[in-house]
Amino acid sequence: MQKHKVIIMGAAGRDFHNFNVFFRSNSAYEVVAFTATQIPGIEERIYPPELAGPNYPNGIPIYPEEELPRLIRECNVDQVVFAYSDVSHEYVMHKASIALAGGADFRLMGPKTTMLKANVPVVTVGAVRTGSGKSQTSRHVAKILKNKGLKVVVIRHPMPYGDLRRQICQRFASYEDLDRYECTIEEREEYEPHIDNGIIVYAGVDYEKILNEAEKEADVIVWDGGNNDLPFYKPDLHIVVADPHRAGHELAYHPGETNVRMANVVIINKVDTAEPQKVNQVRENIKRANPNALILDAASPITVDKPELIKGKRALVIEDGPTLTHGNMPYGAATIVAKKLQASEIVNPRPYASGSINETYQKYTHLETILPAIGYGEKQIAELRETIDRTPCDVVVIGTPIDLRRIMTINKPTVRVKYELQVLGPVPLEEVLEEFLRKRESQ
Repeated sequence: MQKHKVIIMGAAGRDFHNFNVFFRSNSAYEVVAFTATQIPGIEERIYPPELAGPNYPNGIPIYPEEELPRLIRECNVDQVVFAYSDVSHEYVMHKASIALAGGADFRLMGPKTTMLKANVPVVTVGAVRTGSGKSQTSRHVAKILKNKGLKVVVIRHPMPYGDLRRQICQRFASYEDLDRYECTIEEREEYEPHIDNGIIVYAGVDYEKILNEAEKEADVIVWDGGNNDLPFYKPDLHIVVADPHRAGHELAYHPGETNVRMANVVIINKVDTAEPQKVNQVRENIKRANPNALILDAASPITVDKPELIKGKRALVIEDGPTLTHGNMPYGAATIVAKKLQASEIVNPRPYASGSINETYQKYTHLETILPAIGYGEKQIAELRETIDRTPCDVVVIGTPIDLRRIMTINKPTVRVKYELQVLGPVPLEEVLEEFLRKRESQ
């Protein structure tokens, strides 16, 4: 039987997972290429034979997404699989149009073909957009479960931007593990807070192997999602975080809307800083899409370590990179703090941006006076540090999930901004999780 030739469009995450669980050993298909976007430097690689399996002894090439029309034509491709997240529905259909115009079918893969079933209870945390507060929610869920005496393991959505062969199955229990795996800023932002809370984190590329290892030491697994992607594991309780600062996006972005429609619980975060009418808009949209979901309100209270350094000063504001870039947020917690504490000016770092940081500004034109903490490798981290050094300011306000001062020297006064989830009701999240555990025990 002639095999169907496939290209998988991705961003070094969902694409690899879909291949591993559905295509790797499937004799009906031949994956001729991956394409890559969103993350700098992840294209022009090979998905290695060690991961691709015996059907692909030379591995699978990864090309820039811009080459998709040529690849469809030259490889005589039958099917294009779209496998990345946090893009508008319109964006997805533009990509579909490219595939269809080239003569290929266009495919989105759902839970039945991509979710793995665990042998222990799984609580999954997803979102409607990057930067909604998913990570802080995952941390809150994990701490609640740990405080109940359970052995909790967090499995994080993949971020394999380095040597894929070294990232097949990674276990993080200490800062030394972060150094050993040469984690990027983006990886550290997700793993480090869990480690600080005494929670073991798994991540990598092969999520069946990861699940098998995690189950050995877990009473319960918390899936900490990436972007607004769907879980890789079948959830027993699916919690989704919505952001009223981007009201309407919960029904306009892929696959965030799917998350809303699948959710058992939707947390409307940031109600303390969002406009009330926007909060109500999100609430009504959720009710229409998923009338059975429990809707909880939550705040993200902000703490500042040295607030006295900000008033009347020229502030360079640094925010979480992915939230600002493909999350399309023009500001974050550090911006809110700088304005609230009356900085005399939020300094524009764009004229001083170095290398790929300047390229980021050119690509994401909605960014004005905020510096995104982009650091997908040593070179980019060095360029971020150089941008900070070159920007004339009195104080640096750091709003990233990890303390940048741990991984680089900043030769200016710094202020650290932190934020955690505070569920306001109508019922506590602890009560939701207790009910979930009772139902599991009775089965």
